[in-house]
Amino acid sequence: MKTQTITLNDYSEQNKIEMVDFYNEATEDYEFWSNDYNMHFGYFIPLKTNPFKRDSMLNEMNTQVIKRLNIGTTKNRLIDLGCGMGGTMRHALKLYKNVIAYGVTLSGFQVQQGNELLKGKNGIILKENYNNTSFQSNSFDSAVAIESFCHSGHDANSLKEAHRILKPGGRLVIADAFLKKEESELCKGGKYSYNKLCNHWSLEKLETHTFIKKKLEELEFNNIKIEDASFRVAPSVLHVPFAITGFILKKLLSFKTLKRESLHNLKGSFYALLTGLHMKSFGYYIISATKSDKKN
Repeated sequence: MKTQTITLNDYSEQNKIEMVDFYNEATEDYEFWSNDYNMHFGYFIPLKTNPFKRDSMLNEMNTQVIKRLNIGTTKNRLIDLGCGMGGTMRHALKLYKNVIAYGVTLSGFQVQQGNELLKGKNGIILKENYNNTSFQSNSFDSAVAIESFCHSGHDANSLKEAHRILKPGGRLVIADAFLKKEESELCKGGKYSYNKLCNHWSLEKLETHTFIKKKLEELEFNNIKIEDASFRVAPSVLHVPFAITGFILKKLLSFKTLKRESLHNLKGSFYALLTGLHMKSFGYYIISATKSDKKN
């Protein structure tokens, strides 16, 4: 009797299939989370963003990430690596008239609906894998990845591809949840919520922020800055239980059944909240870096 072994590549491929199915079916649910289809958490600034208005914080996260790109006045080609419905792209186009925005996603639904939202704007979403795009090397001035690289496990290939398509001197900004210690060092409760989070949100795994810094250095990125934004993000995470309750009530009152992907999304949101409570093990970071001026 043959023993079937599952390789890391098999797991990655299966995770990718599940992730695409998840976003094809559950993306429309995100309108309940954000009127602008921002598929990420927010950034709170006292006296500036309203902690009771979620979109105020979600769009502030877009602003904070885009600000770290140091976009000047000349033409700037921006790529969103794992763009979802293009919320960050549309925000960038609103802030800067000199930006041309590209987004990549594996979800056909997001490509179709996201491009509808981009009609008349200087941007386009393409169905591509951010780990292996068809763009020429040295094509972009700016690149962002908000809560997207986690879907491929914060793989070094994601950083390598971002480095390849950025022009020398181009900027990369990543905003995401990261481990503060190795997975093997997590406490029992932390490991439980972490595994559930990965399962329900189709995340391959999370890496440590120190791993990301090391890989960026190996790729010869410079001006690397690691910012712990956990407390800035926390107020939007606290919206999760209220959003889940409201979403379920809305479905029940309209006599609609919850799709399997929607249930996964809701459960993932709940475990994101639980994971965030383990502050010694998990954190939310904004990581920025500049591609070396040396030619490839």
